[in-house]
Amino acid sequence: MMLADLTRELPGVVIHGNDRAEISNIVYDSRAVVPGDLFAALPGADAAGHDYATEAVRRGASALLVERKLDLGVPEILVADSRAVLARVAARFFAHPSRELDVIGVTGTDGKTTTSHLIDAILRDARMVTGLVGTVQVRIGDQTTTHSSRQTTPESVDLQRSLRAMVAAGAGWAILEATSHGLAMHRLDDIDFEIAAVTNITHEHLDFHKTIEGYRRAKSILVSRVAEQGGTVVINVDDPGARSMLAYAAGATVMTYSAEGRSADLRAGGITPDRHGSRFTLEAVGRGSVPVDLPMIGNFNVANALCAIGVAWVAGITPDVAAASLRHAPEVPGRMARINHEQPFAVIVDYAHTPDALHKVLALLRRHHPAGRLIAVFGSAGERDRAKRPRQGAIAADLADFAVFTSEDPRHEDPDAIIAEIASGAMSAGWEVGRDFVCLTDRREAIRYAFVMAGPNDCVLLAGKGHEDCIIWGREKRPWDEAAVARDELTGLGYGSHPGRETSL
Repeated sequence: MMLADLTRELPGVVIHGNDRAEISNIVYDSRAVVPGDLFAALPGADAAGHDYATEAVRRGASALLVERKLDLGVPEILVADSRAVLARVAARFFAHPSRELDVIGVTGTDGKTTTSHLIDAILRDARMVTGLVGTVQVRIGDQTTTHSSRQTTPESVDLQRSLRAMVAAGAGWAILEATSHGLAMHRLDDIDFEIAAVTNITHEHLDFHKTIEGYRRAKSILVSRVAEQGGTVVINVDDPGARSMLAYAAGATVMTYSAEGRSADLRAGGITPDRHGSRFTLEAVGRGSVPVDLPMIGNFNVANALCAIGVAWVAGITPDVAAASLRHAPEVPGRMARINHEQPFAVIVDYAHTPDALHKVLALLRRHHPAGRLIAVFGSAGERDRAKRPRQGAIAADLADFAVFTSEDPRHEDPDAIIAEIASGAMSAGWEVGRDFVCLTDRREAIRYAFVMAGPNDCVLLAGKGHEDCIIWGREKRPWDEAAVARDELTGLGYGSHPGRETSL
């Protein structure tokens, strides 16, 4: 596509140089540039894309998308906001693939990944061809790839490329996890959403959004866009943050759900948990009641299931059919995964990394392991919301019997300083170091410590990493597999001569 065609009808865009230059691809990583590419210089937390524009030109970039004139001998698209314009340019380059799909956006502090997987499972069970983009993976038809980055919502050009691939694969539906960062940073611009689902909005990402109001406003972008299109918004009325999104839903059809008995279009009654799942009665307005057998525990997963049923209903699948599909819902990687290695205590790996998620998981495990101690191993991310760290420590003090505070992703922060902030919250809640918790910087050592002290009937929660495949130290991504490390440490302690596979709790 010619440069002029890419930028046609975009306000505030100035092209310096040959506007008939041919563009064969769009990239934002200078290391990936090949001749014919348009290189988008994006602002970043650690490095600015403009600093790598010279390398991009050396590698053969045909043109640059920049926020300031660089004069590097190739045409330049000069704009005020390269991220915002990249989204529109990418949508045009890939011929607006979302217009050929029905797109579902799932947003919320917690539950996005599980809910997205449940929606996908229901649609696929109904013989629909789908695509999925989220925290754990990108799946296009039957082809699945894992993320190479930590971005739940990829950059706009990657997202548009995936949507075009979904169209090529014959998909009718696309399910996208919509993060607050992705919405605020224009990654989801120029995507036509049919349905928005809001799981909850609690305390998270205030390092970026500054206030809870700013965080909610970023989430509201998805709801507002769906409302403008006259689409449907599915909202958890049990959660105050999710309910706040009703203010942005004017013009949309609103479907509500509740796992706590509130008045809603979809409600769960008679929730009966056991170690293997949850049974409840689904009450759907105008559709009566239907029994649901969900192979996941926790009221938060019942809520996720209600959300998925609601979205499926909007997509044309009746609640009774959707409920039947959930009987064989797939496991979600890194979510309440039990490590079975012939040890006499339970080991659970979960992604819980927000205060609300940690509270829910610890409370759930407390109920399911009343006879033993609950030992929590977790940290908190560097260069992220600092306010949540002492809250996490206080939650551990309230719900666990012992904790090992350790590293998660320190990035460029001092890992021991991060751990100290978590510990401060625990001590404020009455815990004492040595008696109630220890601080160990090395995560493997922390896991080993917890396993050594665990006895029969105890439960060890390894929280915060879940499915992730690395720990970020500075700029270095050190390989990490929480479940594999857990098995390795259990083996080192003499367990696991006949290990079983991991199963969701």
